[in-house]
Amino acid sequence: DFGAGGVSVAIGELADGLKVDLDKVPKKYEGLDGTELAISESQERMAVVVAPKDVKKFLEYAAEENLEAVEVAVVTESPRLVLSWRGKDIVNISRAFLDTNGAHQETKVLVDIPEKKGDEVLDDKSFTECEEKNIEADVKAKWLKTLNDLNVCSQKGLVERFDSSIGAGSVYMPYGGKYQLTEVQTMVAKLPVLKGTCDTVTMMSYGFDPYLSSWSPYHGAIYAVIESVAKIVAAGGDFNKIRFTYQEYFRRMTEDPSRWSQPFAALLGAYNAQLGFGLPSIGGKDSMSGTFNDIDVPPTLVSFAVDVAKEADIITPELKAAGNKLVMFRIARDEYDLPDYDQIKKLYNAVHDMIQNKTIVSAYVPDRTGIVAAVSKMAFGNKLGVAFNSELKAAQLFSPEFGCIIAEVPADKLGGVTESYTLVGEVNDSAAFTYGNVTVTMDEALKAWTEKLDKVFPAKAAKSDSAVVETKLYDTKDIHICKNKVAKPTVFIPVFPGTNCEYDSTKAFERAGANVIVKVFRNLDAQGIRDSVDEFTKAIDQSQIIMFPGGFSAGDEPDGSAKFFATAFRNAKMKEAVQKLLDERDGLALGICNGFQALIKLGLVPEGKIVGQNADSPTLTFNTINRHISRMVYTKVVTNKSPWLAGAELGGVYVTPASHGEGRFVAPKEWIDKLFANGQVATQYCDPEGNVTMDSEWNVNGSYMAIEGITSPDGRCLGKMAHVERRGRSVAINIYGEQDLKIFESGVKYFQ
Repeated sequence: DFGAGGVSVAIGELADGLKVDLDKVPKKYEGLDGTELAISESQERMAVVVAPKDVKKFLEYAAEENLEAVEVAVVTESPRLVLSWRGKDIVNISRAFLDTNGAHQETKVLVDIPEKKGDEVLDDKSFTECEEKNIEADVKAKWLKTLNDLNVCSQKGLVERFDSSIGAGSVYMPYGGKYQLTEVQTMVAKLPVLKGTCDTVTMMSYGFDPYLSSWSPYHGAIYAVIESVAKIVAAGGDFNKIRFTYQEYFRRMTEDPSRWSQPFAALLGAYNAQLGFGLPSIGGKDSMSGTFNDIDVPPTLVSFAVDVAKEADIITPELKAAGNKLVMFRIARDEYDLPDYDQIKKLYNAVHDMIQNKTIVSAYVPDRTGIVAAVSKMAFGNKLGVAFNSELKAAQLFSPEFGCIIAEVPADKLGGVTESYTLVGEVNDSAAFTYGNVTVTMDEALKAWTEKLDKVFPAKAAKSDSAVVETKLYDTKDIHICKNKVAKPTVFIPVFPGTNCEYDSTKAFERAGANVIVKVFRNLDAQGIRDSVDEFTKAIDQSQIIMFPGGFSAGDEPDGSAKFFATAFRNAKMKEAVQKLLDERDGLALGICNGFQALIKLGLVPEGKIVGQNADSPTLTFNTINRHISRMVYTKVVTNKSPWLAGAELGGVYVTPASHGEGRFVAPKEWIDKLFANGQVATQYCDPEGNVTMDSEWNVNGSYMAIEGITSPDGRCLGKMAHVERRGRSVAINIYGEQDLKIFESGVKYFQ
């Protein structure tokens, strides 16, 4: 994988002996000399080694995928790295020398010992002197201030800029619960396989606290490792299988021995934790450039814990039910605030067992900000309340709890808890947090948690209309019947540069019982374009269904989403083939996200034929929040006219991943009235209860009349924004609601 080191590193590390011809290396810009070609950063490239007999075949495969591939080097018997440019060798170095990693270097290190016990970072003393009469006001103020802290507050508006559902393998969505407000602490994803099924998941979590690390890089690294391990355990993973990788960032080093104190102490701390757990670190990345003039970055060693597990092992962190108890398992520390690894390992093994036997139904790892922040986040997802144990001292609510685990346990299973614990409280359905006479309502807590970054990374559009949209269900018996029956229909999925949903879409159709043809449109040269037109035309002629998948065709350039997609299908041959599929073979067309944008630009929705658009045609434009949105959306099926919706419930509410930047449906009132009157509005954005609304919490892109999907007049062409193909067993398990619209099954059944 090419990166910062460019050709010399990416290719230079593949074999002991290499001769690289820099003149053959593809370049975006002319004028680079040999040195620049050898060491310039070059992302989005890969170097592979193949046997001489396979070169021709490999290049054919690359061309088939529309990838530029060039033979640039050969492996040699002589163990030397040779780089030639313009016919001359400009580098000729022995592998033995390269393997020395350069000149041997040593330095003296003066380690700074923490000057004080870590009370300020390992214990919260702010309530020890608190006057009894002020305790209620102080607790509530501290509670809201904690939730508003930059290290605690919601980052939802930032997180949802990034696609979290691509690949249909995300076991966790970033925010879960009915209201998608409980943030997860661990990445969990299914191991992807092209064929068959697999119940293995990969897990990754991280740990780091800059305040603790600034006081003591040694302690900071230890607890970074412990925190990353605890998060894996809280999600259901077995810590005994964990491997670590570290991201390190320190101030710039000089000849001053004391400058080396921070990385030296941090690495010793991480090593101490590895020995304590008996687990290795298998990778990492470091930077020693964190200095600008006299400003240094805090000593930073972020521990990433990586694990493997089974789907059935995983639990989700949002609170589940009123009446359940919340308990906290603490880790032991010695007089130097160092952990007791034997106790921690015993505890983490016990927690894993209790998750496996369903004693624990949700769990969360508190950090420097303590119990309050962790429990609040657990509660947000389903807006359940918590009555805190009044015997807890106020200081305990906010004290740092690195490496500890808060667990939700059904009341009748409390006897099955095998480790000592502190009772934190009880879950209820009051939508409020109570501690003695202190009450923090859910609305107060959420306001404090969400408002901090809202002006920088808003989670909702600035001008959000909360009006409920009146909508009627279109119920008809007049549904198009296929006259050209096929036992196993064939689906053609065209792929353009930037398309990224063809694998998910293929799996969805194959799972539904269809044959699938996938072809990549090749545009590296004129002949590739001509050949692709012929291949696409042939594939359409062989198919009963054409499916336009999601992605960012041609990077959505130069004039909005799917223009490249639509332009190709206006080619006379392909246009004729599509119309024959629809008119002569009773075929179907489906477009999702970028594919919906293509359908609407072609006119296949709402017109049912390729006629293009005019000034007043319905279209899709930029989301009102002015950024990409990736989250789960609730949609309501409001027509049964389309064969694609035959398996869905009329009036039913379904929750589906959305991921788009230009998904806002807009159209003149005349068009909207016509679409509703004809039963061509397929689905509308709604809340979990099925109320169609303009509130941008649910109508995430601001679509007119909350329209999410539309059809052609007879319902055989369907376009929708939400990715119904991104579903499967154990996908998005922290999201509540039915995920399966049965669109693919309905499309296949239509022909049978």
